[in-house]
Amino acid sequence: MIERRKTRQVTFGDDRVGRVKIGGDAPVAVQTMTAGYTHDIDACVAEINRYADAGVDVVRVAVPERKDTEALKEIIKQVKVPIVADVHFHYQRALEAVESGVHKIRLNPGNISDRDQVNKVIDACKERGIPIRIGVNEGSIIERKDKQRRAEELGMYFEGHKSGHLLALMVAKLEEYLDIFDARGFHDVVISAKSMDAALCIDAYTEIAKRFPYPLHLGVTHAGPKSTGTIRTAVALGTLLSNGIGDTIRISYASDHIDEVKDGLEILYCLGLRTRKGVELIACPTCGRIQVDLFNLVKEVERKLDKEIKLPIKVAVMGCVVNGPGEAEGADVAVFAGDRRGIIYVQGQKVANVPEEEILERLLKECKDFEAKVNRGEAKLGEKIVEIVPPDPIGELGSGVDKIRKGLVEKVTVSGR
Repeated sequence: MIERRKTRQVTFGDDRVGRVKIGGDAPVAVQTMTAGYTHDIDACVAEINRYADAGVDVVRVAVPERKDTEALKEIIKQVKVPIVADVHFHYQRALEAVESGVHKIRLNPGNISDRDQVNKVIDACKERGIPIRIGVNEGSIIERKDKQRRAEELGMYFEGHKSGHLLALMVAKLEEYLDIFDARGFHDVVISAKSMDAALCIDAYTEIAKRFPYPLHLGVTHAGPKSTGTIRTAVALGTLLSNGIGDTIRISYASDHIDEVKDGLEILYCLGLRTRKGVELIACPTCGRIQVDLFNLVKEVERKLDKEIKLPIKVAVMGCVVNGPGEAEGADVAVFAGDRRGIIYVQGQKVANVPEEEILERLLKECKDFEAKVNRGEAKLGEKIVEIVPPDPIGELGSGVDKIRKGLVEKVTVSGR
């Protein structure tokens, strides 16, 4: 069990889309951002609801122009999750978003030059009970003279760190911004300090977590295509979350944002920070022992189960008898293949032995039947019915299971010990 860092808590949303809590004892929330134009209302709504169906908790939208904030009124009426307005440079966009009923604001005070303008946004959000996320991304830090000395002092603190100067700037900028909010008596704040460097993200959030009591929004900015972004993000977010740091996450891919949602949830599932929804699929990587087309089988199993199974059933698809029995024993439903056939188990009990071309449909049928039994209270997830005995190799180097059972194995000693 991961012991999470204690923070203040913010709440946002409404009666129709529900309310999301970030920080405190709330589950870690998953966010993403739309890729299309916000003023294209129908397309924006469709995109947001697609992410909602995939399990996202919060969606952020860009509002660079007035037509975007005007569109928010209609968008918010049609979506299923709380909406965050992403505001840069023009404080008017934040005020317009508040008037349109947005649920949360993302603000970078560093790119709004007038302090009074920032105060107007803070006051408008305070009046409506709307939280604000303050971001200090690596790419948007602007050094100011009145904080230069503080940055230099922090730089001495981080001396020797390869990114000590950036760490110093991030902490100094957050101090500066939080002073502005504190002066207005506004504390419904979430903070972030993203970078494209996974190691810097880990260090930055670790240092920030020591200094500020606010919930943290985790992310690796500009993570790149999914092929590399997955690794970069999993390294940073997995490390921080496993150490109890982080209250909401957004994965950033230069690809379909539906993957941001799915991968964000998977990270939380793996760490036990969220209760899994839908199938947990495990599969072997294959080797020279393979005797079926496992790669295509796994793809088809994943595609069909994702659509048709709602409970967190653990399904194993294994390619041979080496790891197959063991994985079948640990899964609710499993298949391991050999000689162009598939042997299917349900909670450790063998239920079928079918030719390769029938594996997919039979496995799907057993998953559906098992899900129905669980829903009727006739079975429980993760409960084993029988033990699966793996095959015992023949010969002197075999495991000796039969000999052990018969009491024929003598105690072995190593000479000289």
